[in-house]
Amino acid sequence: MNHQLSELSAEGLRAFVAEQLERSRARTVQLADAVDTDDLVKQHSKLMSPLIWDYAHVGNQEELWLVRDVGGREPVRQDIDELYDAFMHARADRPGLPLLGPTETRAYVGEVRDKVLDVLDQVKFDGGRELVDNAFAFGMIAQHEQQHDETMLATHQLRAGVPVLDAPPPPAGRRLAAPEVLVPGGVFEMGTSVEPWALDNERPAHAVRVAPYVIDTVPVTNGDYLRFVLGGGYDDPQWWSEAGWTHVQKASLVAPRFWELADGSWWRLRFGHREELPLDEPVMHVCFYEAEAYAKWAGKRLPTEEEWEFAARLDPVSGRTRRFPWGDESPGPQHANLGQRHLRPAPVGAYPAGASPLGVEQLIGDIWEWTASDFRPYPGFRAFPYDEYSLVFFGSDYKVLRGGSFGTDEVVARGTFRNWDYPIRRQIFAGFRCARDPRPEELPT
Repeated sequence: MNHQLSELSAEGLRAFVAEQLERSRARTVQLADAVDTDDLVKQHSKLMSPLIWDYAHVGNQEELWLVRDVGGREPVRQDIDELYDAFMHARADRPGLPLLGPTETRAYVGEVRDKVLDVLDQVKFDGGRELVDNAFAFGMIAQHEQQHDETMLATHQLRAGVPVLDAPPPPAGRRLAAPEVLVPGGVFEMGTSVEPWALDNERPAHAVRVAPYVIDTVPVTNGDYLRFVLGGGYDDPQWWSEAGWTHVQKASLVAPRFWELADGSWWRLRFGHREELPLDEPVMHVCFYEAEAYAKWAGKRLPTEEEWEFAARLDPVSGRTRRFPWGDESPGPQHANLGQRHLRPAPVGAYPAGASPLGVEQLIGDIWEWTASDFRPYPGFRAFPYDEYSLVFFGSDYKVLRGGSFGTDEVVARGTFRNWDYPIRRQIFAGFRCARDPRPEELPT
C-alpha cells in the first residue's frame, strides 16, 4: 500500500480494499480459532480484554463506520454498541458484561462483513466526502482490525497453557559494521500530508530541525540488557527517574517481563514456549522506565520521536523524506519482520535490505521502540474523523513508540505511524534503541 493509491481506478481501489479487509479478517479468525471456547471467553490478564470482546469489537466498529456511516444502511445490532465501545467499559470490567458468545460473534461479524462488501461495491470514492476519499474509512477499519489483531496476539502471550500458535523462525542475523551511526542533523519533513490512509496524529507534514546525534545501528539486544540486569541495574536508583524508581519498587521489577532465572540460566516464555534467552534478539516486554534506565546506565539516552523519524525517513543525498527506511516501496519479507510472520523478533542484522541510507537497521518491525517523547499533536493537527482516536490521549501521560513489531501488519507499519502507551506498560511487544549527543571529535569539520 502506498501513496499512489490515489492513482488507482475505482475498481482497482475496490479490489485493494477488499484484499486488506480479507487479510485482516483472516488474521482475526486465526487468532480466535487457535483457542478453545473457554480460552476465547475468559480474561487472561486484567490488562487485556477477553479475545471474544476484541473479535466482536472489530465487527462493531466496521458496522458503525462502513455500514451505517459510509453506507447509510440500517443498523445490524444497535443494541450492542455500548458493550463494544472501548471508552464505556475498562478492560478489567469487560468479562462481566453480557457479551456475545462465540457463535453469536461469528455470525454478527460475518453479517456485517457481507453488508460492508455490498457497500464497497456501490460507494463512490470521488463523491466529495472526505471520509471516503481514497477509501479512507475502509483503510481506517482495516488498520483498526490489524491493531486489534496485535492486541489479541499480546493476549495470546499472556495466556497460560500449551502453545497454540506456530510460525517459522526469522532469518539469521549478521555481524554489524558499526554499533552506532552518526546522524548529521538538519531540517526534514516530519509526518505526512499525502499518505492516503495515514491517521490524524500523523498529519500534517511539517518541517523539523534536528541537531546532530548518534543512534544505535540496531535495537538493544537481550544480551545487552542482560548485562544491565546482572550489573545490578534494578537495584540502583541512580539509573532511574524518580517516577521510574517508584514504579520499579512498587511493581517489584527485576528483569523484563517473561524472563526467568532458573538453574543458573536465563529463560523466557514466548507464546507458551519456555526457551533459553536468545542473546542476539532485540529485548522486548520492557516498559519506558526500563528503557530509560538502561540508556542512562549505558551513558546514552532514548531518542526523541523526531530523531527516530529523521533516522528512519531522511535520504541525506537527495534531502527527500522517504516513506520507509529503504525507500518508498511497501514492506516485503526482505525488508522487515512484520505481520506475525515469525512470532518473535529477528536477530539483529537480519534485514540489511531494510536499512536506511545512513545505515540504521530494523527501524520497522521486530519491536516497537520507546522514544523519549510525550504523545503530542503536530502543528496544524486536526482531529479526523473522531476525537477519540488521538485527541483525548495527547499529553504527558503517554509516551510515543515507533516502528512496529513482529506482530504489526504492513498496512499499519508506516514510517510516520505513531503508537503510544503508558510508560509502565510491558505486555506490548516493545523494546528500544539508544541515542546520544555526539562528541566534538565526531562532528564533521
